[in-house]
Amino acid sequence: MSPEKLLLFLVMLSVLVVLHEYGHFLLARRNGVRVDDFALGMGPTLLKWTSKRSGTNYRINLFPIGGYCAMKGEDGKTTEAEQQRAFRNDGKHDDDNFQSKTPWQRLAIVVAGPIANFIVALVLLFVSAAAFGVADRAPTTKVYQLLPGYPAQKAGLHPGDVITQINGVTMRDGDELVHTIYAAPGKTLRVTYVRDGKTTVVNILTKVVPDGHGKPQGRLGFSPMPAMRPASIVEAGQAAWWQFSTVFMGTLNVLGQLVTNFAGTAGQLQGPIGIAQVSAQVADFGWGAYLSLAATLSISLGIFNLLPIPALDGGRGIFILVEMLRGKPVDPEKEALVHVGGFAALIVVMLAVAYHDIARILAGQAAF
Repeated sequence: MSPEKLLLFLVMLSVLVVLHEYGHFLLARRNGVRVDDFALGMGPTLLKWTSKRSGTNYRINLFPIGGYCAMKGEDGKTTEAEQQRAFRNDGKHDDDNFQSKTPWQRLAIVVAGPIANFIVALVLLFVSAAAFGVADRAPTTKVYQLLPGYPAQKAGLHPGDVITQINGVTMRDGDELVHTIYAAPGKTLRVTYVRDGKTTVVNILTKVVPDGHGKPQGRLGFSPMPAMRPASIVEAGQAAWWQFSTVFMGTLNVLGQLVTNFAGTAGQLQGPIGIAQVSAQVADFGWGAYLSLAATLSISLGIFNLLPIPALDGGRGIFILVEMLRGKPVDPEKEALVHVGGFAALIVVMLAVAYHDIARILAGQAAF
């Protein structure tokens, strides 16, 4: 991965995180909560200024990765229930303290970050469709994405390669290309492709995959680059909502599979390393594709933060919901048990995903 592409990826990720934090910021200020610090980046502060109106310290920090929104009443060290218990026992009732707000207000502030990510994703998808068009019916013969472990990836094809012929027959469009591959289950195809002006011919044995009716079809394991056409405002809106819904439900489906089949699903997930690699590949396809990738990551960030895991927004929200049902914060012993289990599950998932990211690199399935 080139330094320029790595920097672009870090900037994109930081913008998504900051917009997530801005969602918390907006709802906090709307509900009268004082925001002590709102920062872009992490680490030592390079530049700081204080709002005379709200007293918020705005910071630009050294490392341009992520950001944070620190509200009055949050110490960043203890849990939601612990902070609420401490506030009640203290006897102070500062109106601008996060802990002084009703459970509904605190819950709204907590979930505002993930909701901001969903809104950002919809906006990005709409801008991408309106500015760069929507996919036409017939795709192109250019390789867009590769499935790890499938014949195309093993044969050395890369995103951006243009397949010109199969078995000596010129492929006029993506439909003809796909139909030719589908019609050759378990057969060796002579694939001719062009990369950077150089023509290469490889023999690839298709993988046999049943179609929706149980009939065998051939697969090489790649998706062709869609052909784009201009879209009206209405079409752009429809395309944005369809893509948002598809990614949202697909992400939920993967999470469900992670619970029911962890061993088989963890290896298919992309961690930070894998995502950075994908972003470098997508950057070669232009801003339309890159905006779509940013939207996908924003959706994933929103869903991930809603998971009922301690330290995430979802974990904080769960404690608030339980407080609403009980009329008081969670008992310390039960809270500690939830934290141990939640962090253990999170660490296992993170380690599994990171392991498979690195394994793919060492196996030559991806390279920086």
